[in-house]
Amino acid sequence: MAEAVLPPLPCLIVGLGNPGNKYAGTRHNIGFELVDRLSKIWNLPLKEERRFQGEYGAGLGPTRQKVYLLKPLTYMNRSGQSMRAVLDWLKLEPSQVLVIYDDMDLPVGRLRLRLSGSAGGHNGMKSAISHLGIQEFPRLRIGIGAGNRVGDDDNAVIAHVLGNFSKAERATMDAVVDTALRTIEKALTDGVEKSMSIYNNVDHSGT
Repeated sequence: MAEAVLPPLPCLIVGLGNPGNKYAGTRHNIGFELVDRLSKIWNLPLKEERRFQGEYGAGLGPTRQKVYLLKPLTYMNRSGQSMRAVLDWLKLEPSQVLVIYDDMDLPVGRLRLRLSGSAGGHNGMKSAISHLGIQEFPRLRIGIGAGNRVGDDDNAVIAHVLGNFSKAERATMDAVVDTALRTIEKALTDGVEKSMSIYNNVDHSGT
């Protein structure tokens, strides 16, 4: 019997968000925040690369393997354009990408790492799936809660995701970000499934 082929370790870490000071620190930009933190921890400076339509950095990761960081500057609903440009330039497969983004279906204090899945209504992920051509690539969803939206009222959803965390939420999110950083490093060193088994049940929500 042939041995099972393990998926490749991620090496391109993409954080989704919107560029510009008006969006900094909003719930929708938690992906940007995590990539910024990785940039500092791993000492991989980010700089704008026009060919990638994003801020990009490259260097050695936690186990001295080559890693790449990306923050698309295309605005959320065109994030896939930037991702596709980097993949083509580096000749990487979608399975080598790890995308970080906010998720209203998870409460503040929770995160979920997955090997594949749908966009779940997230415009950035819709664009990513469209440009990568498949859904089978790792993603780390960071819970931002559903707020006080009424059903799926567009204005309520927009107000929530583009709003800032409350003081209490921010304290919780600081703990989540620390856990997310450990989740990402474990995925890069021991694989996504191993990291999932350790961190998907961590709950900082206090509920």
